[in-house]
Amino acid sequence: MQHISSFSIIEADINEHREYAKDICSQIEESAKARGTGIAKRSIDYIENKFVEGKGVIAIADDGTFAGFCYIESWGHNKYVANSGLIVNPKFRGTGLAKAIKKKAFQLSRKKYPDAKLFGLTTSLPVMRINSELGYRPVTFSELTDDEQFWKGCQSCVNYDILQRTERKHCLCTGMIFDPKDPRYKSTVDTGVE
Repeated sequence: MQHISSFSIIEADINEHREYAKDICSQIEESAKARGTGIAKRSIDYIENKFVEGKGVIAIADDGTFAGFCYIESWGHNKYVANSGLIVNPKFRGTGLAKAIKKKAFQLSRKKYPDAKLFGLTTSLPVMRINSELGYRPVTFSELTDDEQFWKGCQSCVNYDILQRTERKHCLCTGMIFDPKDPRYKSTVDTGVE
């Protein structure tokens, strides 16, 4: 594991970051294989489109090495927003970078979609901890978006058969949600959104 002093964690831009799209896709796929759990595969075009839309957060190490990434996707006519595809280059795991990327993606989501419920599905205990610190709470799948396009994204997951068999009621993932309109959901992250 390599520890370095700092990273730039910024909104991804197609003109500046296109060269990292292939690495992002490879690392998402490798992470899913290594954990034996589901992170939906994404194409290079898909990731590049996130750069174009201003819906990606990328971390670059001081030496220019790709360090991490997360993207935003909206569902149900922008009523729900997911911060997805959180990945950290194995060289930089254990540095707190995942938390910093997720925080930046949370801020970007709140800025772009201030009234949307933010949600996620994960099998990762560290991601659940980060989400909890951001103000997310565990929920049943019925409280997540019913947008069919979102659920189609689960098809490339190794656990998709569980989701199908249970009629989208259960899986190995934990559903979590942040509802900005519900006073029970408190975030410690300053988003600039009132």
